[in-house]
Amino acid sequence: MDIERIFKNIEETYAESQHIFRHLHQHPELSFQEVDTRAFIIEQLRDYGYQDIKQNVGGGGVITRLESGRPGPTIAFRADIDALAITEATNLSYQSVNPGVMHACGHDAHTTILLSAAKHLLTCRDQLTGTIVFIFQHAEEMHPGGARGIMESGELDDVDFIYGIHTKGDRPYDGTIECRPGFAMAASDSFTIKVQGKGGHAATPHLTVDSTVVAAFIIQQLQTLVSRHKNPMDSGVITIATFHSGQQVGNIIAHSAKMMGTMRTFNAKLRTQLKHRIQTMVDQICQAHGAQGEVEFSNGYPALFNHHEQTELIRQLFTNQLKNNRVIQTGPRMGGEDFAYYLQKIPGSFYYIRAGITNGRNFPHHHPKFQLDERCLIDGAKSIITIVNHYSAVKDSKEKEGKSHAKRLAK
Repeated sequence: MDIERIFKNIEETYAESQHIFRHLHQHPELSFQEVDTRAFIIEQLRDYGYQDIKQNVGGGGVITRLESGRPGPTIAFRADIDALAITEATNLSYQSVNPGVMHACGHDAHTTILLSAAKHLLTCRDQLTGTIVFIFQHAEEMHPGGARGIMESGELDDVDFIYGIHTKGDRPYDGTIECRPGFAMAASDSFTIKVQGKGGHAATPHLTVDSTVVAAFIIQQLQTLVSRHKNPMDSGVITIATFHSGQQVGNIIAHSAKMMGTMRTFNAKLRTQLKHRIQTMVDQICQAHGAQGEVEFSNGYPALFNHHEQTELIRQLFTNQLKNNRVIQTGPRMGGEDFAYYLQKIPGSFYYIRAGITNGRNFPHHHPKFQLDERCLIDGAKSIITIVNHYSAVKDSKEKEGKSHAKRLAK
């Protein structure tokens, strides 16, 4: 495959990629509601020349394939397409026109990158082997996510390797690509704790069961599960994010309290243990105070585990092929990502491209002022082309080696 020519074409069509990115950014849609986004993706793919496009896969995904017609591995690439329930405050010329909805996590860039790769790879089909699968996945931001449904659909049963890309808007764009073998992102579970006490007048606390006090005690003690009840070598986080009790008066003891939080782990055994300990702690604290407690868990995405062989492969490929990029190994993150479902069944890796703006403040993901440097669109597309080129080149070399061997035997 003439990879340098494709790289040049990607650079020359940068304005087209910008146009697609800005359209997607301007028209975001929430998880499981990506109707217009799907239609736009399908329109682009058909314009490129793709015909066999499967819609609503796994409840909302779009999948198309590039068949080379020659033997070789089947490689899949995923881009997530959904947005967040956030009111944008970037003041960009292409700011979201959908009130209360924003691409604040880079999914618009991921979709643009994969569309660009699909377009340019189709122009060199005669230089490819095997099959390339392009997955435009819905609902990454909302449990149960779109990845699990796509896996259950059977559309990826023949895939040999899978790769995912994520932009990092919290770090300025500088050409850096980050890889991480092993656990890269945590399992993300949520929980709700309800405390039922006995309300009454603030002047007679002895006649009540103060749910606020009981809930506050639970919050404090939950932190000991991380600091004192788990092996410090195992990463884990328990965070209470919301707390509500009482009314808008200062002389009534609340009869109930409610809190919501999240739990992040890498170790599956620790994940199970912490759930059990949270339940036990809530039950016993409430019992000690004469209250009643209830815990509801909602399992999030599993921990994302990058396969070592595939991660080392792309690290070497990016280092050798993408000369203008710096490739580093990053640390694990406690954020969740449903790409983990793919990696539970298919060897592959999930990597990152630094993409924050370079002439201003970089805001974190899921922030109303989140913004990307559009040059990451070029780097992302090139990274996908680089991976495809490797698998095609490996196959080509094997075929040539086989032909040479056959000639030697014939002599």
